[in-house]
Amino acid sequence: MRHVIALDVGGTGMKAALVGAGGELLHRARRATGRERGPDAVVDGILDFAAELRAYGTEHLGAPAAAAGVAVPGIVDEAQGIAAYAANLGWRDVPLRDLLTARLGGVPVALGHDVRTGGLAEGRIGAGRGTDRFLFVALGTGIAGAIGIAGRVEAGAHGFAGEIGHIAVRPGGTPCPCGQRGCLERYASAAAVSEAWASATGNPEADAADCAKAVVAEDPRAREIWQHAVDALADGLVTALTLLDPRTLIIGGGLAEAGETLFTPLREAVRSRTTFQKLPTIVPAALGDTAGCLGAGLLAWDLLDTTDSSEATR
Repeated sequence: MRHVIALDVGGTGMKAALVGAGGELLHRARRATGRERGPDAVVDGILDFAAELRAYGTEHLGAPAAAAGVAVPGIVDEAQGIAAYAANLGWRDVPLRDLLTARLGGVPVALGHDVRTGGLAEGRIGAGRGTDRFLFVALGTGIAGAIGIAGRVEAGAHGFAGEIGHIAVRPGGTPCPCGQRGCLERYASAAAVSEAWASATGNPEADAADCAKAVVAEDPRAREIWQHAVDALADGLVTALTLLDPRTLIIGGGLAEAGETLFTPLREAVRSRTTFQKLPTIVPAALGDTAGCLGAGLLAWDLLDTTDSSEATR
């Protein structure tokens, strides 16, 4: 059966699948990223995992994978296939596409940024399915976005498109590791809400999910922290929709798991801030933690479609 390898590399774990032409998941696997062993070991682990997936396909599906798609965090040069930098994995300028191509017997390999790859899946087969223009925003430890245009995701001239988490929504405010002050992710990420709630309660183990539960229970401290995060997020989103005019705004990541505790006040906060702008439909992400892996599979099939089309016109 013709299939591709899809691999989503995270800071602590890797998710993988063998994906059929119709998007069906023919095999799934997970393993630790092993970042505690250093960046070289992480790269070796990725190559070994991919080789094991190729071997599984050969044995159980009758043929090796026809292509591979890999999503990685950090700064990614997708055109050159280079994992340029990832703070949580410790690597710099890793020619990951070439390394994987060599390990997988010369098959084509696509390398993508994790959030953009997840956004591709959400836009094409998830919450934004059928939408020509969308913005996907992931609210996790940080905040990042993916700009969807006609079934693809825009990487930008230098690979930085979609970094909505570093819009300065509170100029001169809290310092951000990026070097700016007042960045959106310092106020509206799951990590920021967790930090604020842990401080308010005096419990270092308290997190954003606990804060959301306290909001439902009408705890005034939680409601204040939550509203501050929602207001900051709305400010950043209105800036983004003013520039991009998306038809659908897809919100994912850990903070979105709060459901309508987040979405009801967020929709109102965004609506109250718009004047001439057209309000997009604001919806929760649909694919959960499988989005990156599914998106990696789409990247791989896109490579094959391009190759097949090129060969057909020769």
